Amino acid sequence: MVELLSATLHLYRQALQATWRSLMRSWVTVAALIGFALLFVGAARIVGSLGMIGGVLLGLVNALLVGATLRLIEQSLSAVRTIQLTDVTESFGHYFWDVIGVGFVLWLPMMALDMGTQANPYGGFLSSAVMLLLFILLNAAPEVIYQIRHDSPLDVFKASYEFVLEHWIEWFLPFALLALPIVVSPSGIQEFFNLSTGIGRGAGLNFFQLLLLPFTLIGGWMSYVGLDPDAQWVFLLLLTPLVATTALLFRGHLFALLRSSTRRQRMFAHRIEDNR
Repeated sequence: MVELLSATLHLYRQALQATWRSLMRSWVTVAALIGFALLFVGAARIVGSLGMIGGVLLGLVNALLVGATLRLIEQSLSAVRTIQLTDVTESFGHYFWDVIGVGFVLWLPMMALDMGTQANPYGGFLSSAVMLLLFILLNAAPEVIYQIRHDSPLDVFKASYEFVLEHWIEWFLPFALLALPIVVSPSGIQEFFNLSTGIGRGAGLNFFQLLLLPFTLIGGWMSYVGLDPDAQWVFLLLLTPLVATTALLFRGHLFALLRSSTRRQRMFAHRIEDNR
């Protein structure tokens, strides 16, 4: 267990170092997330009164923005140059159909689940349990989309499921530590289920959830240290785009590192390095 912990910490150190290098080259991505958020809010206001048609249009906007975000993160992970404004404009359209495909495949079972649990006295619990399961099993879907070759949404689901099954300890430990102040708060369990429900429903490919998760985590830590509520909003607005970008970069690097080795290989390599 000690050896596993030591190898895992070394893995995180590698991912954090790579994340820092990527972040230094991708400040434009942080600014792009702010612009994307404004576009998403504006689109939601415009189509909000159009009913089902408005929901479809907002889904298309969501796919456009999520696909562009994943493309910028992909470039930030591998690029040896600084991300430019032209990269932002060229990112539109990338992974659009991947996000649409995943959302469409999930839409029908989600609709059936919502309808089936409405009359059930335990419907809320069942729905939350299913969303938590999706949150866990499809958590790596964004990284699968831009790092693994796939031919269909089902390939994305399969790759994410297999990755999480093999690397669940290393993949979820950072999130568990970051979410600790929320979980131990008076309404922590409910707050956690609310987060997992939103993320699980869209397999992590909802642009609003990409920002809501770091927003909630930052707010939880600020409340934990006793920061004034009025001051929290200022810090939340300033830090959320930066933390969201950093988290996506870290996930991308961690995903790549985990895919390139098994747990036993990492422990063996770390043992050799320690014996030098």
